Amino acid sequence: MPLQEEIDKTRQEIRTDDYSMSIGEWMSLYQSNEIDINPEFQRVFRWSEHQKSAFIESILLGIPIPPIFVSQRNDGVWDVVDGVQRLSTIYEFTGILKKDSQEKTPQPVALQKTTYLPSLAGKKWDDPHDPENSLTQTQRLLIRRAKIGVNIVEKESDPMVKYELFQRLNTGGTIATPQEMRNCILLMLNKKLHELMRSLADYEPFKNCIALSDRLYEEQYDMELVLRFILLLDKPEEDIRKLGDDVSVFLTEEMRKMALNQNLDYSHIEMAFKRTFDILNQTTGDSSFKRYKSEQDRFLGGFLLSAFEVIALGIGHNYQNYQNIPATDKISGLIKHIWSDSTYKNWSGAGVNAVRRLPYLIPLGRKVFSPGQGVFSSL
Repeated sequence: MPLQEEIDKTRQEIRTDDYSMSIGEWMSLYQSNEIDINPEFQRVFRWSEHQKSAFIESILLGIPIPPIFVSQRNDGVWDVVDGVQRLSTIYEFTGILKKDSQEKTPQPVALQKTTYLPSLAGKKWDDPHDPENSLTQTQRLLIRRAKIGVNIVEKESDPMVKYELFQRLNTGGTIATPQEMRNCILLMLNKKLHELMRSLADYEPFKNCIALSDRLYEEQYDMELVLRFILLLDKPEEDIRKLGDDVSVFLTEEMRKMALNQNLDYSHIEMAFKRTFDILNQTTGDSSFKRYKSEQDRFLGGFLLSAFEVIALGIGHNYQNYQNIPATDKISGLIKHIWSDSTYKNWSGAGVNAVRRLPYLIPLGRKVFSPGQGVFSSL
């Protein structure tokens, strides 16, 4: 198809509108539940107190604010695609930001000293217990009447437009990690799948086995591990050899395809996942993905992704063969054996990236934990 035809065709698939709204109107939309800054989006709302104060300063000084991008749902509600940080700051400062429980923020938020308005330090929207440190009525009206533009992707647009818009707008760094971006994208494309992944990430045997640091939990690495498990669980080996140059891109694109799959077997995913981590939790527990030192007969160190790729995905791929929890010494013995396996040693070391190692480690795990490896004789 010639370029101009591609341009004309795609432009017809994108229906948009735009205009300016006062901050008071943005507040009213939120209070009447006509706009949705989803709690999952709020979890990646990471502006510091200084950034929030600088944003309020910009409004008071009349500095133009970038537009908010929203997508209109079939019920007319706007989903915020880009602008969660800006709106959340406004809603938090004015005391109307809702928590997951729909409760309002309990305490008024105090601003910090800013570059051009140092007297903002300690100021709140309206604190009846401390009127001296509250904005005046005039200052509050100045904020409420300030304008912020809105760009609306209308509901008649191609369903993938919202996904593409979010991905392009947020690639510049407003989302801290690729998985946080994936979480938000998945929430747009398939809420049911997102809820399943979230429930699996919160599954206690899984949490016990991965034993991640607080920092990795904050970066949503547990959700990335769930996604890796789901995407690679039954992936044909010939497809694993064609991952491309960047596993992060693979995870995002394959997640997108999975989210749009009308025939996705949710029960199979859940059973494979829970069965896998029930087994591991009752055998090696929080040592499941740590390095095994044979000379000390001990598991040492922290979580290793290469071990997860072999062990979790190996057991998961074969989970239907495990009708009962296998003898702990059998599973533990197979896990220990992996650390002396030549394939694992050759393709799990430093300098071997995921694109290179997965075509070797995934088949290794499937073979090690398949029937005939010594586990099944005791079932």
